[in-house]
Amino acid sequence: MQKVTLGISGMTCGGCVRSVTNVLKALDGVAKADVSLEKNHAVVEYDPGKVQLAQLKRSVEEAGFEVAP
Repeated sequence: MQKVTLGISGMTCGGCVRSVTNVLKALDGVAKADVSLEKNHAVVEYDPGKVQLAQLKRSVEEAGFEVAP
């Protein structure tokens, strides 16, 4: 398992946090996703053999949020 912290902008409420959490956890290979509205980031534990970092970022962006590089 690898752990990555993704900076996320565009979240304004608890509903946004749930949306980001749900799209990340829906990906095969994601073991854990802790999303923080206060810190504007998500800490994701994932299996790089099943899901790539680019896929994590794309899923968040497709949900309507921006991911910091």
